[in-house]
Amino acid sequence: MKQDVPPPYTAVARHAVFPTPTHDEAARYNFLTALNKYLSGSIGAGNKIAYDTRVLPAFQAEHGRDPRDRFEIRDAMNQDPWHRYWSALKRNSMEMRQQNGRSITLRQLDELSAKVRQFNEGRDTLQLDPDLPLPHYMNAADIHCMPGSYHGEERPGDMSAGANYDSGLFATTGGGLGALSDGGGQALVEWIRKERPDWKPRRILDLGCTVGHNIVPLALAFPEAEVIAIDTAAAVLRYAHARAQALGARNITFIQMNAEDMSRFPDGHFDWVQTTMYLHELSGKALPRIIRESERVLAPGGLMFHLEQPQYSDDMPLYEQFIRDWDAFNNNEPYWSAMHALDLKQVMEEAGLPRDRQFTARVLAVVDRSIFPQAAEGAEEDHGRAAAWNAYGAWKPEA
Repeated sequence: MKQDVPPPYTAVARHAVFPTPTHDEAARYNFLTALNKYLSGSIGAGNKIAYDTRVLPAFQAEHGRDPRDRFEIRDAMNQDPWHRYWSALKRNSMEMRQQNGRSITLRQLDELSAKVRQFNEGRDTLQLDPDLPLPHYMNAADIHCMPGSYHGEERPGDMSAGANYDSGLFATTGGGLGALSDGGGQALVEWIRKERPDWKPRRILDLGCTVGHNIVPLALAFPEAEVIAIDTAAAVLRYAHARAQALGARNITFIQMNAEDMSRFPDGHFDWVQTTMYLHELSGKALPRIIRESERVLAPGGLMFHLEQPQYSDDMPLYEQFIRDWDAFNNNEPYWSAMHALDLKQVMEEAGLPRDRQFTARVLAVVDRSIFPQAAEGAEEDHGRAAAWNAYGAWKPEA
């Protein structure tokens, strides 16, 4: 199988609480998987051609200079028919993905709910707080065009948001994160084993865990560790807990908690505090607060590790900043643009992590060879979003 041929949706690993699609629902996901790969490849490449051959020359002729920032490029590109066509297709592909996932989930909601309850009831490894206030920034939009976002509930005790999210990740990423859509978590395991092969963290904290797809591989890799995964959304936590139990990750406790206030945990409690594609979901006020709290609960000598897309530095061409910014304006990611313009190293330094203890690393998703048997090492696609991340990390100084 060639790398640019998308795998069929039947390659998804259907664990015990995974929504089961009908033939037609799986066919829709197959179409969306192929469409997403096509949009990030052949069609997506046309944006740079449009910019170089039409948009930039026209801008220079009108203004007598090059664009000053990514926003000027965005305004100019939004007038170009090719970019408008590509943007419309991408937006519609996400809306179709959400409609299909929601339809699949709601059709079997009673059955799925019963399965989830079997894994959740009577276990102290799922701890919900019905009085926890929802952060305003989490309620600002239906993130990723997901109806009700992560927090929406069809009825009391609902878990459909988590099931919908899990159902469609494979199609959204073109299968690039593997059969369980856990390529990010697998990458964390691979990175730490190369970086510190003998390290055995006692306690691991995952912030913004969603359905737990990135923390389960870590928990399985360190079965003796106490793993805590927190999120503000009860609907995804119910599903995440059941999913982890079904996959054998019994050492994870899922807690409904706002990471801005983790006073439940004492200072220096965790050896590893980490996030995966979470920081861009945070408001400008919440992000530094969460970094400060993360530093507080991190043990001396411990690891803080944030997987994200690269920050918009002076070394990044303005066109690349613009194209990476697409999600902020078209995929209901209201904090994406501002977050990626932050100096994360400065934020971490102000939180108490010295520059000389910080690092950045390129972390590639672990390619599932059963899906992409001929995939090239280090392959990246969709501007890196589906296959590779930048890690912004720090080892906390010893006391």
